[in-house]
Amino acid sequence: MSDRNTRHKASMEKLKARVDEKVADATEQRGLVLINTGNGKGKTTAAWGTVTRALGYGYKVGVVQFIKGLWECGERNRLEEDPNLSVAIMATGFTWETQNREADTQACQEVWQDAEKMLADPDTYLVVLDEITYMLKFGYLDIATVKAAIEKRPREQTVIITGRNAHRELVTMADTVTDMQEVRHAFNNGIQARRGIDF
Repeated sequence: MSDRNTRHKASMEKLKARVDEKVADATEQRGLVLINTGNGKGKTTAAWGTVTRALGYGYKVGVVQFIKGLWECGERNRLEEDPNLSVAIMATGFTWETQNREADTQACQEVWQDAEKMLADPDTYLVVLDEITYMLKFGYLDIATVKAAIEKRPREQTVIITGRNAHRELVTMADTVTDMQEVRHAFNNGIQARRGIDF
């Protein structure tokens, strides 16, 4: 065996030992709180990927779309006939289009009731609160209310929170936080969002 192969084998043995140790230490089984935040693209897309994964195993999933619900959504189109998927959509769509705080707050409160039911359902394995960070930022929802619903959820239920500027209290309670950073975005260079790629 060459020196390079010998070094590689030794390196992989050390890596395997570290990974095996972490696997052995991971003994707790429970639902998680996951946050996809940051200015980069892909927060909602990643959440829909996890929805697809959970549905693939036959789990019951709930998705609440707080901002982009009236927009076309290829993932939702593909999955909405799955009997294990429930989707609730905020009736106003983009808040910067409506420019009506009272109507947006009411629409948010209405769809939040659907979210609370999902979060309380022991049969729902995964709940996605898509773009809920904006509802907290704009004051349409109270952080204490959201935190309480997440904390009281069934032990086996996982929650995914998406959106920029995730509230620090949600970040503190989360098990996994992914901060998606933008290096470059086509839209900033005048390129339109593309059907089947961006939505």
